[in-house]
Amino acid sequence: MRLYLIIFSILIGFQLSAQEIAVMQYQGGGDWYVNPTSLPNLIAFCNQNINTKINPEPEVVKPDSPNLYRYPFIHLTGHGNVVFSDFERNNLRTYLESGGFLHIDDNYGMDEYIRREINLLFPDIALQEIPNNHEIFHQVYEFPNGLPKIHEHDAKPPQAFGLFIDNRLALLYTYETDLGNGWEDQSVHNDPEEVRLKALQMGANIIYYVFNN
Repeated sequence: MRLYLIIFSILIGFQLSAQEIAVMQYQGGGDWYVNPTSLPNLIAFCNQNINTKINPEPEVVKPDSPNLYRYPFIHLTGHGNVVFSDFERNNLRTYLESGGFLHIDDNYGMDEYIRREINLLFPDIALQEIPNNHEIFHQVYEFPNGLPKIHEHDAKPPQAFGLFIDNRLALLYTYETDLGNGWEDQSVHNDPEEVRLKALQMGANIIYYVFNN
């Protein structure tokens, strides 16, 4: 009975805060706070172009917080180490199993650490590359070749990886693309406007996918 009450509360929380998104504050020393203008810019783009009504100021949430369940979409980024405690891991796993969505964007230097934590989070579910024909690349904007390349980093092709729970994409890990840098103010990285637009459009596709699936 208690499990049903928890799930019911989670679903009600999603309904009440369906237009709220958050950035995750994690432990381990990585700079979770990097890209301060990225989510506000993505929110503004989505509210203007795909008819969302997201709060202009994203919240900050920790993986052990009960507030996690208020947000249908949570963004995690940074350059370095990421560590979840057992309690945080259990809370985050329950959030994802209950309909939540986590987008992890490697800002460069996070890959080895976040893959370790993803494996600990769901040891029985393999992280798999998402093919270019997946619907997340074909929402409001078309990306027939998959993720756009925003920043070079190691000059590798951009890749999208996912964890699927009951055939639902619950965790998206974007690697060697750096969407978050593309969402930032143009003056931060001096990216060409066409590159920033691609990043914002891909971000809008992710938001649209989460809010409509």
